[in-house]
Amino acid sequence: MFAILAELSNTAYAYLSSGIGAGLVTIGAGIGIGRLAANAMEGIARQPEAAGKIQTAMIIAAALVEGIALLCAVICLLLNLKA
Repeated sequence: MFAILAELSNTAYAYLSSGIGAGLVTIGAGIGIGRLAANAMEGIARQPEAAGKIQTAMIIAAALVEGIALLCAVICLLLNLKA
C-alpha cells in the first residue's frame, strides 16, 4: 500500500485533488438546490397565491448556486493544469 502511495507523482496528486474538489462542489450544489426547492415547495403549499413570486425567487437563487458551483469546478480544473 505504501509503495503505491510512494510512486504517485505530483501530477497524480493534482488529478486526485481536482477530482475530490469537483466532487465536493457537486455535492454542495446538489444539497443547496435541494434545500432551496424543498423550502420553495413548502412556501407554495402554505401560500398558493404567492407561487409566482416564490418560483421566480427560487429560479434566481438556483441560478446563483449553479453559477458558484460552476466557478468552483472550473477553479479545481484550472489548478489541475498548473501542477
